[in-house]
Amino acid sequence: MNWLNRIVNSDFRHAGCHVTSVRIAKCFFAVAAAALAVLLPASRGWAQGCIVARSSQPVIGPVSSFGSEDESEGSGGQRREGEGGYLGSGKWQVTIGYRHQFSFRHFVGPVEQVYRQQNHSQVMNKVNLFNVNLNYQATPRWSFAADVPVLFATRRGQSSPYTTSAQGIGDIILTAQSWIWRPPTESAGNVAVGFGVMLPTGRSNVKNTVNNGTAVVTMPVDYSIQPGQGGWGIVGQVQAFKAVSKAVFYFDASYIATPQSVNSTFRGGTNPLAQYNSISDQYLAEAGIAYPISRIRGLSLTFGPRDEGVPVRDIFGKSLGFRRPGFAVSVEPGFEYARGKSIYTFGIGKAVYRTRERSVPDFVSGGHGDAAFADWVWLANYTYRF
Repeated sequence: MNWLNRIVNSDFRHAGCHVTSVRIAKCFFAVAAAALAVLLPASRGWAQGCIVARSSQPVIGPVSSFGSEDESEGSGGQRREGEGGYLGSGKWQVTIGYRHQFSFRHFVGPVEQVYRQQNHSQVMNKVNLFNVNLNYQATPRWSFAADVPVLFATRRGQSSPYTTSAQGIGDIILTAQSWIWRPPTESAGNVAVGFGVMLPTGRSNVKNTVNNGTAVVTMPVDYSIQPGQGGWGIVGQVQAFKAVSKAVFYFDASYIATPQSVNSTFRGGTNPLAQYNSISDQYLAEAGIAYPISRIRGLSLTFGPRDEGVPVRDIFGKSLGFRRPGFAVSVEPGFEYARGKSIYTFGIGKAVYRTRERSVPDFVSGGHGDAAFADWVWLANYTYRF
C-alpha cells in the first residue's frame, strides 16, 4: 500500500499581495487561515536573479509529509517502514537541496527591457545554491530543524571585461514547528506552523579584485550574489495538505522579517539612502496538487504555482539601503519518488510573471531601478531518514 492509500484510509501520521510588507504579511496569514478553513469542516504548509537567490526549497516537500512512516500489515499487527509520510518520534531527517538559475532578462516594473539585449548591456547572474536541512522529530507534533545554505554564484555584464564571484555558507536558519492536529488525523489533512531565527552567519561583504579595463580595483560584489544579508531575521512558516479522492492539495510558505535596516557593506553611489546594502525581508510561497502514479509505487507527480520575492518595505524597520524589491511567479511541474528511507524530488519552475518594484530610495529620488530575472529555476532534493 503506497502513501496515498494510507491517506485515503485515514492511516497516516505537512496577487495583489506584493506592494508593501504589510499587505504581504496579511496575505501570508490569510492564506494560512484559508488552509485552516479547508481542514476544520472535515470530519475526520526566496526570489530570482538580481533580487535574491538564497532559498533552494520549500518548507517541506509537498508529498514527503503525507502518510504515516509506518504501515500496518495484516491482522497480526506487524509493522514495517513505509515510504514518505510523517517522520516518527525520535527520528532524524536530512535533506540536501540544490537550486540553479541563470538570470539575464531585465525588468522595470513588469515590463521587460528588451533593449538591454540589443545594446549588450545585460547583467547575468548564475547561481548554484546547495542547502543542507537537518530535522529532528521530537514528538508526534513537534520538530526542530537547522537549515544551512551554501552559495556558489557569479555575475557578469555582457560587455564587461571581468566577472565577479562569491561563494560560502549563507545565513543559517533554526526553526521549531508543530502540527496543529496530533498525527495521525482522521481528516486526511493537517496544518503546521513554525517559527525561528535567521543567524547572520553568511558573509555580506565579499569583495573581488578585478581589472575593469582602466585599473585594478577591489570592490564588494553585488548584493544579489553575497552569501549572507548581514543581519538577523525572524522566520515564520506555515504548511498544509488535504487529500481529496486520489489527489493531495498542498500549500507551504515562509517569511523572513529583518528588523535591521542596512548592513556594513558600503557600495558607494551619490544617493545617501542607497550607499549601503539593505537587509531586506524575503518570502516564498507555493501551492499545488500531488497525484500518485499507481503503476510505480512511491512516485507522485506535482504541479502548482510558486511565488517568491523581496517586498518594497519590511514589516519592521525603515527599509532603507540599496535593494531591488520585486517578485517572480512561476509554474512548477515536478515529481517526488519515495523508496525506503529515501525521498527524491525534482521540480522546474517556468517564470510567467516578473516585476521589479520601486524601492524606498527610488521613491525618494523619483527613479525606478531594474532587475534581472531568470526564465527557469531548477530544483532538486534528496532526503534520507534515520
